[in-house]
This record gives sequence, structure tokens and C-alpha cells, in this order.
Amino acid sequence: MTTLIVLAKECLPGRVKTRLHPPFSLEEAARLAAASLDDTLAIAQAVRCDRRLLWFDGRPPAAAGFEPRPQPAGGLDERIAAAFDACRGRTVLIGMDTPQADPAVLQAVLDDDSGAQAWFGPATDGGFWALGLDRPDGALVRGVPMSTAQTGAAQRARLVEAGLSVRDLPPLTDVDTVESAREVAAAAPGSAFASALAAVRDGAVA
Repeated sequence: MTTLIVLAKECLPGRVKTRLHPPFSLEEAARLAAASLDDTLAIAQAVRCDRRLLWFDGRPPAAAGFEPRPQPAGGLDERIAAAFDACRGRTVLIGMDTPQADPAVLQAVLDDDSGAQAWFGPATDGGFWALGLDRPDGALVRGVPMSTAQTGAAQRARLVEAGLSVRDLPPLTDVDTVESAREVAAAAPGSAFASALAAVRDGAVA
């Protein structure tokens, strides 16, 4: 059994990508978040797996091939932990903020026969963009401080301390600031996110 989880939330103005405001309006920031989510879902749809889980905060979008499940209450660590606890077999979780992610990298994790037990995708801001567990267990995430510059290091250390063999994935940049948005768009020029960013910058999106 293999599972790919997309951790996401409803793209409402004022609830997503607020660090893009200013210079963008809250409505524009929400449009950029929605484009990033669209790209992420397309990436996940390109990966072969037994189950795709959309672990969602809010009203989930229609997404072919995904099982939508509501996120529980609690901090981010609790919500990620609950997602892993809802799965069995090799499971990979990604967020909605890296529309430049390569489906081949995720496929390689799901197909990995090297004996690795965990896969860690660091983010350049100190967090992580992907986390894979051969035997999903929320206890490996629960209690890790989230949304800090040390989150990734703390999460990877948790895996090592549990005695797991960890393989590192290529680092990626999350969309958080205008500068990171430009970097991500340049890395994925054909993405919906890149098109949305160009539209906003050109004033085509009100």
C-alpha cells in the first residue's frame, strides 16, 4: 500500500499567503495560493500510488483521484501526525507551497527499494516540503516545533533519533514571500503558479 498526502487549506483571502500582502492584495495572494495548490494536485496526480489523500482545512476542491479528509483541530504538528496515523504502508506527505516539485522525485520515494525507512525533503527556509515514512507513525512528527527556521532540523533529528534510515531529497523553496514566489515561478515556468504570478505582476488580475 502506497499513499501520497497533499496537506492544504482553502485559499481564502486573508487565510493564505498573507506574507505576499503587500505588495499584492489579499485577493491576489489567495489566487496565487490557489494556483500553487492546482499545480501540487497535478503533481500528485502524475505519481503512481495506491491512494491519494487530500488532507484539507476548509472546503476541499474537486480533485479527481483524491480522497478528501478534513484536518483535525490542533497545531500543525498534530495535523500532520494525524494524517500519517490515518495511513498504512509507505506514505509521503507534501504541502501546497512547492508547485515546482518534480513528480519523479516523489515516485522514486514510493518505489525506493534501498532499505530506507524515511525520506526528508528540506525547504530552504528551514522547514521541509516533503516527508515520507515507510511505516507511518504520527509520533514521529507530533511535538516537533513547526513554522520556525529550525523545524526541518528538528524533524530530521526526530527521525534519526527513532533509529530510522533517512534519505534526503533535493531542497526546494516554499512560496512565502515575493522573492521566493519569483524564484519558484522561475523554477517552474510552465506552471499555473508562474502564470498567475505573471498576471498579477502585469496587472491583469484585479
